[in-house]
Amino acid sequence: MNVMTFDVIPPPSREPTDLNYEADLKTALEPFVSELLDRAENAGWDRGKAAYTLMFLAARRLNDGKGPAENGRSTS
Repeated sequence: MNVMTFDVIPPPSREPTDLNYEADLKTALEPFVSELLDRAENAGWDRGKAAYTLMFLAARRLNDGKGPAENGRSTS
């Protein structure tokens, strides 16, 4: 398993309205999501259920009043 630090996510190089913004974001986050799923699976969790749970937690996080700040970045 490739161990990485979870403190360096590359910043965006485009505006959120740019058509390639989401593709860049997927590229930036994919290694972190893969590593997290690998860690969960190696700990004995079902990978599919872990992926589902990540989606649930992300959606809940958006809806719990801690959404993006005015500049598009999270306040926490």
